[in-house]
Amino acid sequence: MAWNPEVYDQFKNERSAPFFDLLNLVEKRPDLSVIDLGCGTGELTSRLLDYLENSKVQGIDFSAEMLEKAKHFETSRLIFVKRSIEDQLNLNDTFDLIISNAAIQWCNEHKELFPRIISKIKKGGQLAVQIPSNHEFIVHRLLGEVADKEPYKEVYASWKRAYTVLKIEDYAGILFNNKGREITVFEKVFPHVLENAEAVYNWASGTAMIPYVEKLPEDLKEQFKNDYKKELQGIFPVSPVFYPFKRTFISAKF
Repeated sequence: MAWNPEVYDQFKNERSAPFFDLLNLVEKRPDLSVIDLGCGTGELTSRLLDYLENSKVQGIDFSAEMLEKAKHFETSRLIFVKRSIEDQLNLNDTFDLIISNAAIQWCNEHKELFPRIISKIKKGGQLAVQIPSNHEFIVHRLLGEVADKEPYKEVYASWKRAYTVLKIEDYAGILFNNKGREITVFEKVFPHVLENAEAVYNWASGTAMIPYVEKLPEDLKEQFKNDYKKELQGIFPVSPVFYPFKRTFISAKF
């Protein structure tokens, strides 16, 4: 997918807040080998350097646009590599800490994916993951509703955006079945207040809308965006807009 770091960073504070809750779940130890799956622009990944003394951190992401910004944060202890999460799991590398903030929701088949991730954790190591679990909110549902209308329906054919996020009890079960200990899984609502429907559109355009737009021919992309924006304006006619964003937090040691 073609990510736009500038659009994504319009809501930097709102998107960053869950990372610090995730960091609070990480045991603070020195000299760790760490990988951040889906590091984005690398700004949050760089915060691990101060938190985990003398640790070596690698951030991976499949977006060249995001990694271009990440270069600014590289140090002798922090490197960034262009690689998908799935490709990373095909390697033999193992780590003391695998962390991922708002990235794994783009991967399929979480029941199979999480055991693969866990297999890359060294004995005594930790997994710490945060994923958005807001796929049932109207902002996301509207994308599917617009896509199900013509002229888009014919272009998408049978394609539907697959939302792979599981229930929190399912993640807890996966951790337990893979010999996790000190298991922590919970869902938290982040109460964002956005200026108006236009701001809601801008938020969605930086993430959820991307897979819909990229599958359309050029002559339909702007039309889809405008139709989606009109739907949002009908749902959120007043200002400000309360946006209850749900996030799932997952942590265990192995």
